[in-house]
Amino acid sequence: MKIYADTAGRRTRQLVGDLLVIGWLLTWVWVGMAVHDGTMALAEPGRQTAESASGIASGLRDAGGRLDDIPLVGDEVADPFDRAAAASDDLAGAGRSTVSAVERLAFWLGLSLAAIPILVVAAFYLPLRWRFAREATAGARFIDSGYDLDLFALRALARQPMHVLGRISDDPAGAWRRNEPEVVRRLAELELRDTGLRPPQRTAP
Repeated sequence: MKIYADTAGRRTRQLVGDLLVIGWLLTWVWVGMAVHDGTMALAEPGRQTAESASGIASGLRDAGGRLDDIPLVGDEVADPFDRAAAASDDLAGAGRSTVSAVERLAFWLGLSLAAIPILVVAAFYLPLRWRFAREATAGARFIDSGYDLDLFALRALARQPMHVLGRISDDPAGAWRRNEPEVVRRLAELELRDTGLRPPQRTAP
């Protein structure tokens, strides 16, 4: 798989683009984590409430259990402690529910804040890089296999703007049909440059 162009200018632009995309990705991952951690700070009061209420409920329940052993009046004396322990349990449950809700909010808020900018850039940039890699890899096989430049010259005739072809020859199609070496090579170089490939070295006559 050919990831980068042979030509220095385009290869530099690709490297800079890749680094910028990686930097963008890391920046938004950091932002998402920061938002997650900042949101999780909102759960601390609920966590403290749950812990305190659970401790109070446990203490009240223990006290009620000891008072319950008093003959005759034990049940009546222990009942308010049991009711207070149940209320503390409810308060602890509410605190835990708050913590759970804040945890879900922190997760989805951090994830969405990081994922949306990353996906937007990736949706535009990655297809371009994949298309280049596919075209360059396919084109390099022809050059590496020793094929002549005729195919690339033909693609240039079909794809390049008229004014670009006119700078090469007054009759580029006719020159290609006549297999004029210099015109064929210059046409092929146009296509190779767009594909990100370097044309093969000229062989000495």
